[in-house]
Amino acid sequence: MSFQRLIRFLSRDGKIYNGDAILPSGTTDLSKTKLARVITGDIFGAHTVTEQVVSVEHLLTPLPQEAVRTVRCLGLNYANHAKESGMPIPKSPVLFYKPPTALAPPNADISIPKVAQSAGLDYEVELIIVIGKPCRDITPAEAPSYILGYSVGNDVSHRPLQLSPGQWSLGKGFDTWAPWGPGIVSSSLIQNPQKLAIKCRVNGELRQNSNTADMIFKVYETISILSQGTTLLPGDIVFTGTPEGVAMGGKKGSEPWLKDGDDVEVELEGVGICRNKVVFENVAKSKL
Repeated sequence: MSFQRLIRFLSRDGKIYNGDAILPSGTTDLSKTKLARVITGDIFGAHTVTEQVVSVEHLLTPLPQEAVRTVRCLGLNYANHAKESGMPIPKSPVLFYKPPTALAPPNADISIPKVAQSAGLDYEVELIIVIGKPCRDITPAEAPSYILGYSVGNDVSHRPLQLSPGQWSLGKGFDTWAPWGPGIVSSSLIQNPQKLAIKCRVNGELRQNSNTADMIFKVYETISILSQGTTLLPGDIVFTGTPEGVAMGGKKGSEPWLKDGDDVEVELEGVGICRNKVVFENVAKSKL
């Protein structure tokens, strides 16, 4: 049997496992997982969900860094976000890349280097597509069979570094600036990725509250476009853009930029919550 809700985690016995999450009754939030059935074999190929149940002590990134081939990201892919940004609706996907070192666990700190410790630090909740099989030149109708599953992540951004020099990857690609998880939900469970609630909260305040129906380039169309002339590989992940409500969309001079110590939660219906704390590097903390 193939997995339904994949998590990678540290167990009480000190070992790291892939597991199929056993969720408490009435919840679909993978961050609440306390037990999982151990998965053996190749997640991207032949694997078995065993009857061995182990404790979940600490969630890790759904895939180890070495298993991720590329991190592709779409910008301006929600109609209302493009509107709040004052930018035209793109006629083709705005594509940029993050390095794999930007990936971080769903509970890790978001580390802010000195160069980005200023106004302009922003959050972006995003649905993530995980590719499960090699594909090239596919149609949107063929795309579902190549998707391993879906996750949620935060495309952390520093707007001055992103927009002033026009270097999107520069302003979005620092270490830990792509936390994701808490797991990967099989496409067999999420059969329509275009009707999912998607949210972001900062210190408990709801900042983004939308639905994936507002995507400009839908999930299957995105995979088809990215595969034209380019082979997508198992372990490729795609951040699919963010809805309205980012700090940059606030009234000029009153943008609610992230600051040191902020707690950020990004949430996708059917997947769960990724929680991370903003931590400025090499800043002395008060002992009070």
